[in-house]
Amino acid sequence: MLDDRKAAILRAVVQEYIATGQPVGSKHLAETSGVGASPATIRNEMAALEQEGYLHQPHTSAGRVPTDRGYRFFVDSMTERGSLDAGRSQQIRSFFATAHGALEQMLHDTSQLLSDLTNYAAVVIGPPHEATTVRSVQLVGLSSRVVLVVAVLSNGAIERRTLELDGELGDEQVGAASAHLNAHIRGASLGVLPPVPSTGDPRLDQLVESARQALGVESEDPVFVGGASRMAAAFDAVETVRQVLRTLEQQYVVVTLLRDVLDRGLTVAIGTELGVEPLSACSVVVASYEVEGEPAGSIGVLGPTRMNYPQALAAVDAVSRRLGRRLSEG
Repeated sequence: MLDDRKAAILRAVVQEYIATGQPVGSKHLAETSGVGASPATIRNEMAALEQEGYLHQPHTSAGRVPTDRGYRFFVDSMTERGSLDAGRSQQIRSFFATAHGALEQMLHDTSQLLSDLTNYAAVVIGPPHEATTVRSVQLVGLSSRVVLVVAVLSNGAIERRTLELDGELGDEQVGAASAHLNAHIRGASLGVLPPVPSTGDPRLDQLVESARQALGVESEDPVFVGGASRMAAAFDAVETVRQVLRTLEQQYVVVTLLRDVLDRGLTVAIGTELGVEPLSACSVVVASYEVEGEPAGSIGVLGPTRMNYPQALAAVDAVSRRLGRRLSEG
């Protein structure tokens, strides 16, 4: 635990470094932070904070910058998450008031919205399809030997599968198979589709079963990343930017990262806490969202450890609540 003066100085250093990106000196803090101590006293306290692992001095003559431990103290000691200004709040309201269309498009647009609000890369993970139910399914003949399976799910997502047939089927046969399949799997969980009784026509039965099995194949959770290019402006080192962008392209890593942070009961993970070496210079702010009272997916922002945590927390919280409400409305 830090005494009140050390805590105030540490918070002031973090806030100043977030705002400027420049090492913070004792004289500057004495003049601007309102800590109420002389430069010499602040310098001594900063030296003690460095010894305790909260601050780091990049160069002997330079001021100090926060370490991961310093940022963690700052985040944990926040009494409020911060608030969004009127412009950002209106931007969120306007977006969700007009957001319509397919689920995938809405989640993609939400990632762009969150990136615009925070100026960081944003990640939106959609609800796992296996946990949803089938609202309707339709078979569409693309040719005499190719059929498209289209399933509309309860979360608004649309699943598409293409089947190649062993023999030719006409539009009337495809339509009959479509109606039979729809009648027996509508309302069923996509993760556990029930067997479909025979139509009495072996060729139709084969098409129906092929479509049922194709829909039952587990698909990856939909992931949408907005504003990845903004990470280029967040770091001075080109190699760091390359590593971050390369990691963001790995969908499995991104999904695992956000879920792991939430599973640990965190809303913020900082630097090495992420457990992903290429992202050791980054922080993540994450929240889950619910659809009809049930956990559905998660959203988050990825930025430098020098991110504006109060604003990022406020933006992620507001967008996650509005997204869940919008999806619950259907």
